[in-house]
Amino acid sequence: MCYVVFGGGWRECLLTGFESSLSGKPIHDKLCRRKLLSPLLGAMKKILFFLTEDWFFCSHFRERALGAKAAGFDVVVLARDTGCGREIQASGLRFVPLAIRRSGVNPLREMGILFQIWRHYHAERPDIVHHIAMKPIIYGTAAALFTRIQAVVNAPVGLGFVFTADTLRARLLRMILAPALRLLINPERSKVVFENEDDLKSFVDGGSVRAGDAVLIRGAGIDLTKFRMVPEPEQGPVVVILTARMLWDKGIREFVEAASLIKKQGAAVRFLLVGSPDPDNPASISQKILESWANEGGIEWLGHRTDIAELLAASHIVCLPSYREGLPKSLLEALACGRPIVTTDVPGCRETVRPGYNGRLVPARDPVSLAGALLQLIQNPAERKAFGTNGRKMAEEIFASELIVGSTIRLYESLGIP
Repeated sequence: MCYVVFGGGWRECLLTGFESSLSGKPIHDKLCRRKLLSPLLGAMKKILFFLTEDWFFCSHFRERALGAKAAGFDVVVLARDTGCGREIQASGLRFVPLAIRRSGVNPLREMGILFQIWRHYHAERPDIVHHIAMKPIIYGTAAALFTRIQAVVNAPVGLGFVFTADTLRARLLRMILAPALRLLINPERSKVVFENEDDLKSFVDGGSVRAGDAVLIRGAGIDLTKFRMVPEPEQGPVVVILTARMLWDKGIREFVEAASLIKKQGAAVRFLLVGSPDPDNPASISQKILESWANEGGIEWLGHRTDIAELLAASHIVCLPSYREGLPKSLLEALACGRPIVTTDVPGCRETVRPGYNGRLVPARDPVSLAGALLQLIQNPAERKAFGTNGRKMAEEIFASELIVGSTIRLYESLGIP
């Protein structure tokens, strides 16, 4: 709550939008004043978020969008409606459904989708568009250029299957998409947001992004009030948990193989896989394979779960042997809950671990090294506790939601929209 001078008297202003998830305190009074006075100063500036999946917006961008709304922006979300559109609207944001699919490659259909995007941009006339992931960056930036939108923010989160897989399909898609991405990722009056330093350096050094337009914002942030640090369970076997979409490039196979190696040594350990397949992703693991692994007894597959904080509280070690990430939210949740991390020494994952401080890094695609690193932590509860305490400090100092939201709002304000 804040108070502003208005017409010679005091008026009470309640921020109905985003509140800091760390402290529970409203966004800075400056934002509250702007929201109250914006009807007098002119029309609210409009931000349009464009991404392929509504559920990804809810998990990774909703807090930033609510922060923008609280800062006085009109916010619109353009995405495929998989059922989370209602949640977006319930948050007080406007949702516009779009019949787009990440896996779509039919040229005629994709041209039709591009035309629909252009129509939405023409109708909405946003001041800023924030494109998230590869297809929205390419399609959205093209539409923004045709509609002369003032400012573009592009966020190449993760890069995913096309840039991590070595299949024929992935190589063909790279041949098509890489030049388009290079052409459209950083037009005039645009900023490019990276989640990790490796990707930022790669794009700048490669000449795709101007150094002055590259911005580092470390991931989606983490709600430190929801994900609290709790002592690890004292009773029962050690529990190692992996939370992710069930994709090959998340290192799921390596996790299963490492679990088998550790169990062969007689260690009493539970290995949990939490997450569901993603049929729209070419790297998705079938339910049949996941069930067969579970039936063999090496791992327990829990499927999709919403009680992640509770599962982490009941676990001892968090593992993600991914091949490449933007900045994985599952590892931020591990930090916040005070759990040691074992992950791969690849872009995105390495951002969350200081080796010997809060976890261990291993080579990608190497189940033997993964098993060795996990076994060291399984056998050393004192190290687990020290790593967990240090990880919580990292979450508070670097990855807290209010820090990420603040950085994002400052980025929007730096774009110089009159």
